[in-house]
Amino acid sequence: MGTMDRWAIDRRVPLAVIVTILAQTAAALLWAGAANERLGALEARTERIGELVERTARLEEQTKAANAALERIEERLGR
Repeated sequence: MGTMDRWAIDRRVPLAVIVTILAQTAAALLWAGAANERLGALEARTERIGELVERTARLEEQTKAANAALERIEERLGR
């Protein structure tokens, strides 16, 4: 391998660069955590909306059945 047998940090790398990279990494991790939290909230909301859609469909069917029954009653009373 020659003179580059092992990896090493050059002492000429300023401390500010290392601190900046660490700060950016921490900020990226915080952003990813917040994005994950928002995604979880949206998934929960989507699930609740799906349940509401099902309930609405059932209520529509019940309303149709009630209207049909009411029409039959009105028809019998009209005779």
